[in-house]
Amino acid sequence: QVHLVQSGGGLVQPGGSLRLSCAASGINFRLHAMGWYRQAPGKQRELVANITGSSNTNYADFVRGRFTISRDNVRNMVYMQMNSLEPEDTAVYYCSTTRQSLRYWGQGTQVTVSS
Repeated sequence: QVHLVQSGGGLVQPGGSLRLSCAASGINFRLHAMGWYRQAPGKQRELVANITGSSNTNYADFVRGRFTISRDNVRNMVYMQMNSLEPEDTAVYYCSTTRQSLRYWGQGTQVTVSS
């Protein structure tokens, strides 16, 4: 059974930084791409960044240069370092992966950027 357990997030002022973490179990972690998504109130969930098992990365244009996704294939962890946060980054953030054509989600963590 796949489990994704998130930590991190919270309230930060504009220009600040936060780090999200996601612990994965139930998969052969190093073989699975991992992604971070977000959903703001009234909006659809959208991809923020993803990372392959060999650490090739892809970013949405709206975070490129500000956010960094990374992974630790020993600890089965995926991270997202978020710098230069803007109010528009306020959303619930989810880590995600797929296994056997099914998509799995973490529990979500709130990120609020406000002064």
